[in-house]
Parts: sequence; structure tokens; C-alpha cells
Amino acid sequence: MKPDLPQILFLLNSTVLFTHQIDAAYWHEWNLFHLPGGNQLNLILNLPIIALVLLAFLHVATHSPHQRLCHRFLASLGILTVAIHSGFFLAGHTEFWQPMSLLLLATTLMLSLAQLKTLPLAGQGPQTQNQRS
Repeated sequence: MKPDLPQILFLLNSTVLFTHQIDAAYWHEWNLFHLPGGNQLNLILNLPIIALVLLAFLHVATHSPHQRLCHRFLASLGILTVAIHSGFFLAGHTEFWQPMSLLLLATTLMLSLAQLKTLPLAGQGPQTQNQRS
């Protein structure tokens, strides 16, 4: 089965967000949040987030009745990530200023907005979406 546009956007956005989390480890993002426990707590906090994103993709991939909610969840996570980092930039933090870090954040914003714009209709399965194309 060929993936539809919303599925492709979900996969791209989750991949970019996961890559941002790798970048966040490089920048010691937990210090920006003043989290005690450093990288250990950072890893613990990322476990449920990554699990939820993967579970959401399962719903998207199978055209579950919950797929719209899952698209909104990931798009919101992406927009929240960009908003938080925009706040860090405005506060004068210099982390995440490398070109690839900025590209990941910009791409997250674009993909999140595209995801919201292309939300599948409620109850829309693969046949209905393919007819729309």
C-alpha cells in the first residue's frame, strides 16, 4: 500500500523531531530546562514521548479512527518544540545556532503546519483518501 500525504508528513515530521532530540543531547538541552539529573532524566523523559509518537504513527499508518488526533498531537509537539526554542533564542541562549540545528527547527515548523493543513477527514480510510487525490 502506498502511503498517502498525511502519512508521509507524519513520518517526515517524526523523523525530524527524533533527530532534533539527538541534537538536543549534543547541546545538553536539560541544562536549558534546569532539569536535575542531567542526561539520565532527559533519557527517561524521552522514553514516553518517543513511545507516544510511535503509537501515534501506528494509528496513522492503519487509518485508525484516532488518526486525526494523532496528527494533531505530532504537529502540536513540533510547534511546541519550535516555540520553546524560540523562547531560548529570545532569552539569549546560543545553543542550537548551528545551521543543521536551525534547519531541523525550521523544518519541524513547516512540516507541523503542513500536517495540520492536510489533516485527513474524520473516518477517512485509505480508499477515500486515494479517491480525493
